[in-house]
Amino acid sequence: MRIAVVSDIHGNLDALTAVLADIRARHCDLTVNLGDILSGPLQPVETADLLIGLNLPTIRGNHERQLLDTPRPRMGASDAYARDALRADQLDWIAALPATLALNDAVYLCHGTPGDDLEYFLEHLDEDGPRAADTAEAARRAGAIAHALILCGHTHVPRALRLDDGRLVANPGSVGLQAYRADYPRPHAMEVGDPRARYAIADDATGHWRVEPIAVDYDHEAAAARALRNGRADWAHALRTGRVGP
Repeated sequence: MRIAVVSDIHGNLDALTAVLADIRARHCDLTVNLGDILSGPLQPVETADLLIGLNLPTIRGNHERQLLDTPRPRMGASDAYARDALRADQLDWIAALPATLALNDAVYLCHGTPGDDLEYFLEHLDEDGPRAADTAEAARRAGAIAHALILCGHTHVPRALRLDDGRLVANPGSVGLQAYRADYPRPHAMEVGDPRARYAIADDATGHWRVEPIAVDYDHEAAAARALRNGRADWAHALRTGRVGP
């Protein structure tokens, strides 16, 4: 089975369109979406309409939960922009998304970790910033999930790690945003350092799951210009460079 894995689109329609075209050219059997789909200062309405029409296996991320559960005055700027733009039918689509999904007996989808959409799976936050998680840390987060392939998102950083028992945990990176700052659980920055859109292809043709990270060129300057018009210089810098601003 050949599965295209997308995550963390964040309303970046230009990046998503480029990624979907690349997926079609690579003849995947299925595409799955790991959440954080619409929040951000770009094109949440158009992105939602495209994805609703595609009807991909999709889970919600922390931003979908926040769009529905956080009172509007307490929302961050990215969630507030999307919440104000989205139609009622699009919010209903978000509300119906599951938090996790067992795609089949072999493949499990989550956004952060199986139990927490805000927890990093393949990164660990030390006092001096993020680092790659080791196998013991990732195994604790995987817990009793017995699927051979566990797919996660949230950090925007492409990474894969095979656990000692053979399970493969993989993050495809972000379609729509290659750098961000966060305050939870402590202030930190996540950066890919390259503006290209990211996704991954998971394949079990050899009898063992393998994951190929893929980077796709798109018009990130147009996306950055849109973010700037919508008052988000921080997003514009991240979209242009793949790094957080000063």
